[in-house]
Amino acid sequence: MNSSLEHGSWKIGTVMGIPIRVHFSWLIIFGMITWSLSTFYFPKAAPQLPTLSFWVAGAIAAILLFVSVALHELAHSVIALRYRLPIVNITLYIFGGVSQMKAEPPDPGAELRIAVAGPLSSFVLSFLFLLLYFAVTGELARALFSYLAQLNLILGVFNLIPGFPMDGGRVVRAFIWKKSGDFFYATRKASGYGQKIALFFVFFGLFSLFAGLTGGLWLMLIGWFLHTAAQASYQQASLQQTLAGVKVRAIMTREIITMPSDMTVETAVNEYFLRYGYGGFPVMGKERFLGFVTLKEVKDVPRERWHEVKVSAILTPHDRRGEVSENDDALKALELMISEDQGRLAVMEQDKLTGLITRNGIAKYVQLMGR
Repeated sequence: MNSSLEHGSWKIGTVMGIPIRVHFSWLIIFGMITWSLSTFYFPKAAPQLPTLSFWVAGAIAAILLFVSVALHELAHSVIALRYRLPIVNITLYIFGGVSQMKAEPPDPGAELRIAVAGPLSSFVLSFLFLLLYFAVTGELARALFSYLAQLNLILGVFNLIPGFPMDGGRVVRAFIWKKSGDFFYATRKASGYGQKIALFFVFFGLFSLFAGLTGGLWLMLIGWFLHTAAQASYQQASLQQTLAGVKVRAIMTREIITMPSDMTVETAVNEYFLRYGYGGFPVMGKERFLGFVTLKEVKDVPRERWHEVKVSAILTPHDRRGEVSENDDALKALELMISEDQGRLAVMEQDKLTGLITRNGIAKYVQLMGR
């Protein structure tokens, strides 16, 4: 449900129907790898070659590492697709990649197979690059394939760290899930392990800095990232558990305040937005629900035109894809709001507006009922 990684990223292609996106942070690691290899690594491996060849080899190494990470995530996705789990996209960022699935695995066995597919692909790539290392004779080429073999081996081992949401943490969740029979309990436990391991990285990195050891800052950054991801996974599991089996009718509000479509923006602001303090209102025309007007649409209208522009001219028309029924799952409604970037949804029964369900309403319900 979390789409934060999509912000600051752009789509570069599609593989097997899965959009591949690159986060802007990947450019940082791409530049760092290219610079460090061309400045230090390759000049030592083949000092007789011109400087330009080092930079070309460095860029090729960074691109092939990029491809390796993408293949790692594609391996997860291929297995997930076998279980009919739709993949929203694969996003590559500074610390690796993420395959975003629309649903959770159906059982512990599926979770285990999906989790181990990524590290296995990295180990296979490491072996293939090792074979290429022995097959070529040029010093620069051997250095390139040696580097890629080592990096893929490290990538596979690193992802097996037993801290959720790393692949190793998902393996842990699969075993706890199988033993307990409770997916949410397993997720909370695995996320807790992930946070503890992340804190170990942070403190060990801090110790390394004071001890004058190399890599301390990177360990702290990785630990911070893992802790944030594990904490987000824990919160999401708690949210899913609280909303499991809860229907829209249990959270929706039936006492809705609607505004007529022929009202001016000025009247809407004075008599609705300022009076009730809500961020948006449903608009009705001839007893028919037309759509929503929110503060965003109001702000797009110049202040001097508020007295003449009608609400009907600025409303966001109702789309059936953005509605739910009283018997729909509340979790489905929340996922729809997130995917459509909406703060509220219309609850419709037989083409009539019967209520609203909002993010704030769901948040209050989770706060009261959460464990």
